[in-house]
Parts: sequence; C-alpha cells; structure tokens
Amino acid sequence: MGLVHKKDMKKAVKSGQAQEDQQVSLSRTQKKKAALSLQELGERLVKLSDEQLKQIGLPGEVLTAVREAKTIKKHGPLHRQLQYIGALMRTYDPAPVREFLEALDRGNRKQAAKSK
Repeated sequence: MGLVHKKDMKKAVKSGQAQEDQQVSLSRTQKKKAALSLQELGERLVKLSDEQLKQIGLPGEVLTAVREAKTIKKHGPLHRQLQYIGALMRTYDPAPVREFLEALDRGNRKQAAKSK
C-alpha cells in the first residue's frame, strides 16, 4: 500500500447526495480576485464627477468614502482608502455600479468614434 495524499482523502460527492447540500467555498485566489475587482471598481468611482456619482445611487457609506478618497493626494493613504471602498462594496450589490460604468464607457466610445 502506497502513501495517501491529502487531496485523495477529500470527501467525494456521493451519488445520492444533492449538490445543494455542499457549501460553495471559494479558493483563496478567487476571493482575492473578487476583492481586487471591487477595489478597481472603487478606483473608477473616484475618477467620476460628483454629478455622475449622484446618478449611480450609491449607498451613503460608499459615497462618503469615495468623496473622501477624492481629497487624498498621497499614494499610501489613497491606496488604503481604495481598499476600504472595496471592502464596503462587498456588502452591497456592485451590479448597478458596473452597469452604469459600462454604459458610460459605451457612451464615451461612441463620442470618440463620432469625433474621428
């Protein structure tokens, strides 16, 4: 009998066991990628004007954090503030923000194509 590896010892799904019974767990890498994508979303929010921020309808905490980030000039504190915005975004649904930014990007591309 040979060595048994940890990966071989993991419990396999039994045929009678429903897939819903299993908890969906993300790997560390997947969690980190999700956190970084929300942080990048926060960076894009900081670049928007106050008028555009009002149109999105951000929750109060996030809006306050974005406005504070606009006032920060040094790299280190700004980076920490962007991380904070990303952490706040984890508690809210980022889909409306992404949709607004995509619509804004499409509008900017159309304007750029017209000006050529």
